[in-house]
Amino acid sequence: MNAPLPTAYKSGYQDFYGRDYIVTPDVLIPRPETEQIIDAVLNLAGKPYLPGVKPSQNQLPKNPTILDVGTGSGCIAITIKKELPEASVYASDISEEALNIARKNAHNHGVFIHFIISHLLDNVKFTPNVIVANLPYVDKNWSWLDKDALSCEPDIALYAEDHGLELIKKLIDQSTTCQIPHLILEADPCQHQKIINYATKKGLQHLETRGFILTFYTPQV
Repeated sequence: MNAPLPTAYKSGYQDFYGRDYIVTPDVLIPRPETEQIIDAVLNLAGKPYLPGVKPSQNQLPKNPTILDVGTGSGCIAITIKKELPEASVYASDISEEALNIARKNAHNHGVFIHFIISHLLDNVKFTPNVIVANLPYVDKNWSWLDKDALSCEPDIALYAEDHGLELIKKLIDQSTTCQIPHLILEADPCQHQKIINYATKKGLQHLETRGFILTFYTPQV
């Protein structure tokens, strides 16, 4: 029996960080836990992200360059640009169909985003100050996984090999090679310690964990 079409696909829209985004079965439906990527970016920039929460000291340049890898609907990149208009924001995806949706969302929200067709950093020819990424991290073998509930969303945006860590590890490898100053990743909390261990072996330092989100930085030599 086919799973019912999710409400977001029926309506064609999903809320993310207080704004509506076009979504189709070509892109993952944005989740509330992903919003904490925005909080982590604002924290790095020394900006308040919740009432009464004092952000950390600004760790970014005046006009930072931020890259969203695996942008999907573009909700992360566009939200960053709305919240940090001084930033130059880039967004990449391996799917041209996803990038078309992201372009429509950027137009609807009145922001300019540089879009790149790329597998991870393969076609990225610059060094951003921050990389953010909600890559596929679901392990098909998780005993608690409800595959029926996810069956309407694109497999390419959900699942990864190596217990869900294949693409995250590859991005960590590329980021350390390029000496990316800050890396913000989403993953299931059950994967966090393995990711921290792997990133630490590659020379990254774990800065903070918030919900599903891990933030790393490259120590200055």
